[in-house]
Amino acid sequence: MEACQDKEKRVISVSEELKGDTILVKVSDNGEGIPEEMKSKIFMPNFTTKSSGTGLGLAMSKTIVEQARGRIWFETIEGEGTIFFVELPILRAVE
Repeated sequence: MEACQDKEKRVISVSEELKGDTILVKVSDNGEGIPEEMKSKIFMPNFTTKSSGTGLGLAMSKTIVEQARGRIWFETIEGEGTIFFVELPILRAVE
């Protein structure tokens, strides 16, 4: 919601898609996008743009996803919004 604070209508979408042996989760917003100078820092511990944030949320998310043998990344367009992608392997029951 904070990424969309200058928008009259705030839209956040979550979707999922099965892709072979993985599931892809997408979280998108219609916010301001991520500025070029911040893109490389997004997943770094203690990086935050908030006055009260710790900067640990995305760093922890990246660690958790990678420990589960998955991937996390984003695509962003300044002034239009950002999509975060989380791709995780599907666990199959052993018979």
